[in-house]
Amino acid sequence: MLYYLFEYLENHYNLPGASLFQYISFRSAMAFIVSLLFSTIYGRRIINYLQSKQIGESVRDLGLDGQIEKAGTPTMGGIIIILATLIPVLLFTQITNVYIVILLVTTLWMGTIGFVDDYIKIFKKDKEGLKGKFKIIGQVSLGIFVGAMLYFHSSVTMKEKVIQNTQIVSETGKPRLFSDAIKSTKTTIPFLKNNELEYAAILDLFGDGYRDYAWLIFIPIVIFIITAVSNGANLTDGIDGLAAGSSAIIVLTLGVFAWVSGNIIFANYLDVMYIPNSGEMTVFIAAFVGALVGFLWYNTYPAQVFMGDTGSLTIGGIIAVLAIAVRKELLIPILAGVFLVETLSVILQVSFFKYTRKKYGVGKRIFKMSPLHHHYQKSGYHESKIVTRFWIVGIMLAVLTVVTLKLR
Repeated sequence: MLYYLFEYLENHYNLPGASLFQYISFRSAMAFIVSLLFSTIYGRRIINYLQSKQIGESVRDLGLDGQIEKAGTPTMGGIIIILATLIPVLLFTQITNVYIVILLVTTLWMGTIGFVDDYIKIFKKDKEGLKGKFKIIGQVSLGIFVGAMLYFHSSVTMKEKVIQNTQIVSETGKPRLFSDAIKSTKTTIPFLKNNELEYAAILDLFGDGYRDYAWLIFIPIVIFIITAVSNGANLTDGIDGLAAGSSAIIVLTLGVFAWVSGNIIFANYLDVMYIPNSGEMTVFIAAFVGALVGFLWYNTYPAQVFMGDTGSLTIGGIIAVLAIAVRKELLIPILAGVFLVETLSVILQVSFFKYTRKKYGVGKRIFKMSPLHHHYQKSGYHESKIVTRFWIVGIMLAVLTVVTLKLR
């Protein structure tokens, strides 16, 4: 809203300083500051409200150190993250930008699913929460919306780099760096020299003319990524500060990609895909990172609040959509490696237990407990040490993800 207000003041009254709001860097900085202040100052009030309504965590005794002491800690703290993100986004972004619209819908959509899940657990005293099939339906529905918007919306385009020795020039008479905006389902593949994959090209196997049906491939891929990453974030949220801190690292890295991909100069210099209008996501990302950092103030050990599914499902959904929007979804296994390992530990544990029980009559385990962070707790590590080391791994993976852009 402030973006449009100051744009009007600049155009009609030539107000000094109003032009600052045209710069993504300035609006991103303001979004981060407002989000951080809201989550730290008003976060305390929200926590107090949750306590007054007795919205506390119910804990099953799994034999983990310090677990019983967590009983009664306010949950549904994801509301802090959501509000601290939405307020600066509404203030400082171009609300009509297609990427901002998609991210706003994602935040509210996944936030609602998580809120209903937490509500059932707390107020209906049902530890299972929202049934799994309804969660999947919600995630699939969001995937269909996001995939359709990214595939069909006219503002979602990319520009291909022009070969240097061509004679194509711009209106100014200078050589053009990029072609005209085109609709494309290209994405980035790490480590390869010609590191772009066109999803539509897969349909060439069936003959000419099938590329028009590329959405049949693209939308299911979007659905899978959103479902996988949101559930991965949900599984990672098991000890104080782990999910929020790991997510902040991932989102900050995606912010670098959004900034570069949306800036024609940086995209040309770094030889990455140029995606018009995507730079606006940097403002959303700045607000989201501020919300996560502010939430960490209360969520680090010993946690004064838990995010609940309201926060974890929302975080995972946003990360997935950001990665898809900047055409870096194939980097998720590296960038979100913490989420991936946590998810795989559960899958392996459950699969191996069922297999050994069926074959030998007694179920065996690979880990002492899954997800993986509980395995280390069972091994005697303090949860604050586990979280710190997972953060360090997350930072290493983030650096590796950025480096992959040049390792071709």
